[in-house]
Amino acid sequence: MSNSVTIEDIYKLFEQTNEQLQRSREEFDRRQLESDRLAAERATEADRRAAEADRRAAEIDRGLERLERTVAQTSREVANLTSRWGRFVEELVRPAVIRLFRSRGIDISQTSLRVKSDKVKMEIDILAVDGNSAVAVECKSRLSQDDVDDMCDRLRKFKSGFPQYANYQIYGAVAGIEINEGVDVYAYRKGLYVIRTSGDTVEIANDDKFRAVAW
Repeated sequence: MSNSVTIEDIYKLFEQTNEQLQRSREEFDRRQLESDRLAAERATEADRRAAEADRRAAEIDRGLERLERTVAQTSREVANLTSRWGRFVEELVRPAVIRLFRSRGIDISQTSLRVKSDKVKMEIDILAVDGNSAVAVECKSRLSQDDVDDMCDRLRKFKSGFPQYANYQIYGAVAGIEINEGVDVYAYRKGLYVIRTSGDTVEIANDDKFRAVAW
């Protein structure tokens, strides 16, 4: 005897199917709401992190600006201090230049401070001149090898910058309150006079064997 399917059975099947579909829809809606909630939380967190990153970046920018201002101010102060020290060395050396170089056979008659060329970019701290010779002196608070090299470069260009001395014998000298280790020997070998402090005055450090290079 076969089982027959009645209308009532079909209705029950539809009801069960509808219930399952409803539960599926409710579960889908619940998961969708949960997904939306998580997405909103993530977006809020991302916005918060982005805002925090922007705030920190702004703080860093402000910090860098302050640092740049401080570095610029410090650089200006150091440059001013270095310039003042350089002027001090010039004022210390200049009164002694005539005496120092006359003792070396160069009969200096006049000295000038901070002589600039209008031909090339060049400035000589002290220019000491006699009848047919001149001594260009570079003054530093601390004398380095780079200062010696720079002075040699200027001496090579000197007559181009100061053509009025084209027929002169041009000698070079470097002066420093402090002289880096070995720089005095380096300058000596380059043919430059080395002027250093000695008590309350200054002296030429080169010995009697020294032969200055004429440029």
